[in-house]
Amino acid sequence: FTGLTPEDSLYRVIEIVIEQGQRLVPILEEGRLTGVVTRTDLINWLVEEPARIPESLSQHRLRERRVGSLMRNRLPQEVYSLLQQMGRLARDMGYTAYAVGGFVRDILLQHPNYDLDLVLEGDGIEFAAQLVRLLGGRYRSHKKFRTAVVILPDGHRIDVATARLEYYEHPAALPTVELSSIKMDLVRRDFTINALAIQLNPESFGELVDFFGGQKDIKERVIRVLHSLSFVEDPTRILRAVRFEQRFSFRIGSQTERLIRNALRLNMFHKLSGSRILQELKLLLEEDDPLSCLWRLEHLGVPENIHPLLQITQNKQEILEEVGRVLDWYALLYESPLPERWKVFLLGFCEGHDIKECRSLLQRLQFSPKQEQSFLRMVENVHQARRDLSTWRKGKQRLSDLYFILSGLSIEAELYLMATGRTELIRKQLSHYLSLLKNTRIDISGEDLKAMGLTPGPAYSRIFQEVLRAKLDGEVRDREAQLNLARELIREEEQG
Repeated sequence: FTGLTPEDSLYRVIEIVIEQGQRLVPILEEGRLTGVVTRTDLINWLVEEPARIPESLSQHRLRERRVGSLMRNRLPQEVYSLLQQMGRLARDMGYTAYAVGGFVRDILLQHPNYDLDLVLEGDGIEFAAQLVRLLGGRYRSHKKFRTAVVILPDGHRIDVATARLEYYEHPAALPTVELSSIKMDLVRRDFTINALAIQLNPESFGELVDFFGGQKDIKERVIRVLHSLSFVEDPTRILRAVRFEQRFSFRIGSQTERLIRNALRLNMFHKLSGSRILQELKLLLEEDDPLSCLWRLEHLGVPENIHPLLQITQNKQEILEEVGRVLDWYALLYESPLPERWKVFLLGFCEGHDIKECRSLLQRLQFSPKQEQSFLRMVENVHQARRDLSTWRKGKQRLSDLYFILSGLSIEAELYLMATGRTELIRKQLSHYLSLLKNTRIDISGEDLKAMGLTPGPAYSRIFQEVLRAKLDGEVRDREAQLNLARELIREEEQG
């Protein structure tokens, strides 16, 4: 056991308990044991006192470098000019403006990213107001957090923040905000690669600010947190670490991975609201390669810390892989509507579980009652459609019957059915439906029925459905044949 004296900083306790995994720290006076600090004591202290980040944790010297030429070469001219305009405006207001975060990281990585995040050493809301006066558009502000969002006339969105320090009133809480300098704003970031800033004022335009070694970590392709309390303060950073690791083909640093595992042993996810977990899960599942993220999370033991249904069994792995393949196939069709991909994956996690178990997962993720009802209805619709498709497969296999089994489903349910089709015939016909049948339209309208003397009413939808059914089955291929069928159906309607 590593022991401390009463004069040691409490941050030494944090290092020993969280980084070294030691459950308790002996306190020694003149070689005699006078007390201990346990992991529970540490957590209780974090609940009582804001987890402020001491300057001693920021050990890296400031590294500055000019990246103006990179910006000019790697950004569209309109984005580059916009940055210059904002820098001039900040100077004229007596402020200092910085582009920060993922925008800066992706310039260095040569990844296209034109989502602008600005930090002002000055009043961010007033800067947003003046920017709108200068360039047009509109803005909305959040006075509590001293932030604003600017929407320019061309639709370009700019997030503007006042330089600030965030601290957490207890583990997994939402942040409390204090005004501070750019350095203290950057130290609140999740990872070193996101704690970079570029000055925009004309006299120092393009100067890269790096207090924490972000450039080095980008070069070495490492995901590293800024301090040892990072995952205690905000466990959702674990999901983000995996997301960035897989997106950029980086690796989570060994010390950062140890901190992840320690946070999981402390059950930090249990203190998180489900809505924050769901938000991060959605982002992760919308990545280009969400499966690699899921496998990495499973390797770290994250899913079981959120909810048992999220654990990836062999069967679920196979389902999720097939879901990924179907979603990639559908994306190549460029069809509308676009599915909410995360919902299709979530259906995969619910596979093999009853409605009560599924509801338990949705409630852990804090679905609203309306969202919960909608998703559970989708689960039930999938089960019903499977039964109907089994009957269809044993019958005449008319395309019209297939169409009406599937047409009432959401696109997410349709794609999930294709991913989990139990026979090659079902998968093939679902592919045919999604790529061709789904967009089938008849060639007659209500005006045609009205011209035939039929009074508008419920009979219209019945006739249209029968005409569509006949077209799907190849019985009425052109407009004239459809009009003739409609006349026959109208006579039947008139005869009762």
